[in-house]
Amino acid sequence: MKDLTNGSIVRHILAMAPPIMVGMITIMICQLVDLYFVSGLGDAAVAGVAAAGNAGFLVNALMQVLGVGTVALIAHAVGRKDRADANLIFNQAIALSVLFGLLTLVAGLALSRPYMRAVAADDATVEAGTIYLLWFMPALALQFATQVMASALRATGIVKPSMLVQALSVIINIALAPVLIAGWGTGYALGVAGAGLASSLAVFIGVLMLFAYFLKLERYVAFHPAQWRPRLSQWKRILNVGLPAGGEFVMVFIIMGVGFYVLGVFGPAAQAGFGIGTRLLGLIQMPALAIALAAGPIAGQNFGAGNGARVRETFVKAALIATAVMIVFLVPAQLVPGLLLAGFAQDQETMAVASLFLRIVSLNMLVQGLIFTCSSMFQGLGNTKPVLWTSAVRVLTYSLPSIWLSTRPGFRMEHVWYLSIATVGLQAALSLWLLRREFRKRLTMSPQGRVSEPERPEPAAPLVRQPA
Repeated sequence: MKDLTNGSIVRHILAMAPPIMVGMITIMICQLVDLYFVSGLGDAAVAGVAAAGNAGFLVNALMQVLGVGTVALIAHAVGRKDRADANLIFNQAIALSVLFGLLTLVAGLALSRPYMRAVAADDATVEAGTIYLLWFMPALALQFATQVMASALRATGIVKPSMLVQALSVIINIALAPVLIAGWGTGYALGVAGAGLASSLAVFIGVLMLFAYFLKLERYVAFHPAQWRPRLSQWKRILNVGLPAGGEFVMVFIIMGVGFYVLGVFGPAAQAGFGIGTRLLGLIQMPALAIALAAGPIAGQNFGAGNGARVRETFVKAALIATAVMIVFLVPAQLVPGLLLAGFAQDQETMAVASLFLRIVSLNMLVQGLIFTCSSMFQGLGNTKPVLWTSAVRVLTYSLPSIWLSTRPGFRMEHVWYLSIATVGLQAALSLWLLRREFRKRLTMSPQGRVSEPERPEPAAPLVRQPA
């Protein structure tokens, strides 16, 4: 466990952000590797995998429910020096991860094809996306356990083990992708099914590695099977914090779905270019997101410890660093988008769409760092409802006008991307206003500069130390 209530906040952010960033980038690289090898199968395969990958945003929403709730509550417990409560939350979150994983598998089997029929432009894209989803669903289901274990470590200030496991999983995925997709060395190509299978095998190995780490090395939070029995009061605590944050990802899912829908009139090449562009944009935004995510546990531990001044300082410094990083990465997206996209599609039309998308929508990066930081601060404070409200405003102001524009004469795809810039700016302004209001409400300062005592949870079950 690392105490984040003392020492330089900037040093804490810069120490935690790189491992978080590496872990997230490796996941994004995994998706891009799939697209790279699938690109040789044609536009329908690329569009199908890209559209199917969008379903991952919906599953990520459930992952965020567990991840955000786990990070916030364990960080608060660490700040209060309440190890028993931290362990109770961790083990209850593990139980929830099993439930959510099983629900994901069932939903994937039942809904993959209906989902693809709703968003894909033609039958070939529907078929490719459905096959990919069915083989990719085990990976999504297993990631719930990975999310909980990684979140528990991040709440205690430990991020390197999760990063190493994610990096190794991606290396395994990269090694398996050409073998299973294109049949390298075997002569038996599985196509889009191989892309999903490679990811599922890699995630399974990653879960085993993290499980072994907790059994052998982790000591502050640990597996206690006696605490796996469902306790609805503890599930409620986790879900109260996590559900609004998960709702934010549902909003992202809706926005992405609307994007695929309105581009359907331009054919699979346009959808493929949009899918590639969004994933690459997500990749170059990862450093700023990592900085914001590092700020969450710092704010959470200090809020639990009653140190309001450090909570405010965490926001200011994280926002400045994240914005500066975004501006640095904005430059190549504006000047050489084609260079960044090289190798991810063979069709010139697909590349033209992806390049235009990246040049326009990358302007969102000017304020996206602030949105990331505000979201992480709300998580650290244990109140994620404002994140859901700001995301809902963006959905309403983007989705409905986009669909309307797509029905107008002379509609061009860049119209909705310019609309995206306006709605993201609105979301940033609303996030800042709500965070300022949250600081006034929850960081009530005493003459000594300490926040008023946060509401204490119900007593946790006594922690029984397991043999080393």
